[in-house]
Amino acid sequence: MWKTVKKLDGVILFVLLLLMAISILAIYSGTRFDPKLANHHVKTIYFYVVGFIAVIGIGLFNYKLYVKYAFLLYGIGIVFLILANVLGSTLNNANGWLKITESISFQPAELFKMILVLFLAHLIVKRKRGELGFWRDVVPIGLWTFIPFALVMAQNDLGNALGYVVILVAILWIGNIKLKHALIGLAIVGAFFIGFIKSYTFYHDEIFAFLEKIKREHWAERIDPWLVPEKATAKAMWHTKNAGLAIGSGGIMGKGFLEGTSVQSGRVPYTYSDSIFVVVAEEFGFVGASLLILLYFILIHRMVLIALECKERAGPIIIVGIIGMLLYQVFENVGAFLGLMPLTGITLPFISYGGTSLLINMACIGLVMSIKLYGDEDEDEWFPEEQSPSWMQRIRSLMKKKKENSAM
Repeated sequence: MWKTVKKLDGVILFVLLLLMAISILAIYSGTRFDPKLANHHVKTIYFYVVGFIAVIGIGLFNYKLYVKYAFLLYGIGIVFLILANVLGSTLNNANGWLKITESISFQPAELFKMILVLFLAHLIVKRKRGELGFWRDVVPIGLWTFIPFALVMAQNDLGNALGYVVILVAILWIGNIKLKHALIGLAIVGAFFIGFIKSYTFYHDEIFAFLEKIKREHWAERIDPWLVPEKATAKAMWHTKNAGLAIGSGGIMGKGFLEGTSVQSGRVPYTYSDSIFVVVAEEFGFVGASLLILLYFILIHRMVLIALECKERAGPIIIVGIIGMLLYQVFENVGAFLGLMPLTGITLPFISYGGTSLLINMACIGLVMSIKLYGDEDEDEWFPEEQSPSWMQRIRSLMKKKKENSAM
């Protein structure tokens, strides 16, 4: 066992240790004056200890076992999402939290990100074909993704729901989607995006009134500072405006640890979770923020190298799905405070406070470690070629038989 542990990627483990140090320091700085949050940095240490155990524990098991039983994991994840919709408690406008005890709760939407990566990899590997067919492959895979997407949207959690879409796109790309289908999809997304921006700016008042009616006005409060700041309320502008001022005031080298005036005065909300990048940028400046981004780059670079060295298909598919998930979170979180993206409440991976988010991200790194250890094994015994026809082939066969019977 010790020989196997020594084969784990040392660079990734070292990067995680550095991210842990940054997270603890930033959370301490952002919470030290709030009695309710004063021990969050200590809890983060506990979460990281459990997270490293998860990295090693998951890494020691062959990842093909997780992929083989991904359908079961998918079913369990859907049950948790439904329970979160029915029994979930509300936190920061999202009602997707399941309480285990009075002090411990977890968010099934975070857990499902890892499950979705494994499940989509399972669907693609089982087919053992070349390019993905549109009706045969892309549509069914999209429908399987739409189910959790709809459930999480019902929880009022737009950030995690969009994360599922990013995972789907990343896995379809590595799963060998046809170029024409990819271009058509890109054109549709581009047209929808442009149409959304034009419609939102032109019909802003009507859309805001509708969102108020369905009690989703906080969506407009997050989008307005990004698209139509001149129409945004003072409440909507408070978060992003103060965050932007704090980042700019950090300069090149920052104001120093515990010396960030905006952070320490409480002018920036959620400095322990959504806004933790602001803490890093104000107190450690452009240099500190750039070093944090560099650590993400090194982490993803190592994951890409492991994917390239893997000799079977499931491993690279899983890694690309995880990379897509992490890149989306980093770009959305950082971009929201630079005016590039709307504020959706997405946490910064490995840095923001949050046990569920951190443990799921660490578990995903455990999958990457497993791929490094077992990626050179033959996949045939784990994923025998699918013999039964797909559901679309069955429908076509039934239609053909019906036509032949009617002709007779």
